[in-house]
Amino acid sequence: MTRRWPAYSAIAGFSTVALACLFTLGGQHAPRVPDATVQLQAPAPVPAGEQVDPVQAVEEAVAAQALPVAPAVTTARAASPLTADAGYYSRLRARLRWVQTRVGGDVLLTPDLGSRMLLAKSAARRAGLNEVGLSFKDVYGIINAETSWVPRSGASKDGTPNLGIAQFEPATAKALGVRNPHDPVEAVHAAALHMKEAARWSAERLEGLELGTAERAEKLREGVSVFYNLSTRGRNRWNGKNLNQLPRETQRHIANTRAGVREAALIEAQLLAGNTTGEAAGRLVAVAAASQSGD
Repeated sequence: MTRRWPAYSAIAGFSTVALACLFTLGGQHAPRVPDATVQLQAPAPVPAGEQVDPVQAVEEAVAAQALPVAPAVTTARAASPLTADAGYYSRLRARLRWVQTRVGGDVLLTPDLGSRMLLAKSAARRAGLNEVGLSFKDVYGIINAETSWVPRSGASKDGTPNLGIAQFEPATAKALGVRNPHDPVEAVHAAALHMKEAARWSAERLEGLELGTAERAEKLREGVSVFYNLSTRGRNRWNGKNLNQLPRETQRHIANTRAGVREAALIEAQLLAGNTTGEAAGRLVAVAAASQSGD
């Protein structure tokens, strides 16, 4: 969704990575979550040395309360993300942790690194993104391109509102069955559904092109950004070979999505290694920023 943002918003996500790690270590929680009724609670403790899938942990916790977990959605328009029982999303919200970040002169809230990964993984799994060649890293990348994981409102060039962490226009939110685009849990899960539809659209546009495996995967993701970022008229101009003819904002969206995918891979590696120190966070910021500037 092409929108007007202050120039400083492009780097908010990278400066936030360090803040998120440091705030998490210090145990400091932000006093509120913007534009959503979310209770701030610490995640359930994990025994030292034990590797636990965070999404599976939420699902098991819901099951323990006799609240059935809805199966993963297998088609983009098959159902709203809220067709899953409310218990799952409520439990997921309870595991999110929020930290403060500065965007220009404003102090806003953003999910910490673990919470971002939890949301991205849950959304990717429940949307079945693996069926179209995408993963949680792609979800992370799209949200990075949209808001750098800082929920807020923006506007398209024509003045249409772009809402929340996934920057849904009202019509898109309605089509996806989103009741509250300001709720990060609902919005990220809906974004994954939208991405699944986008990936199928992108794959159709690439049919007939002679592409290697790696190039096709890159072009598929390029198309996902095009679909997510542009109107029907704008996206239909893309043919898989004319990236340099797309609007500058869309080219920037593609670059920032790629940077977000790399950032997700770095964060995942650090989290798996149990390394969330301030020094490690600083390295994450430096590498991610260098990656983005190279696009």
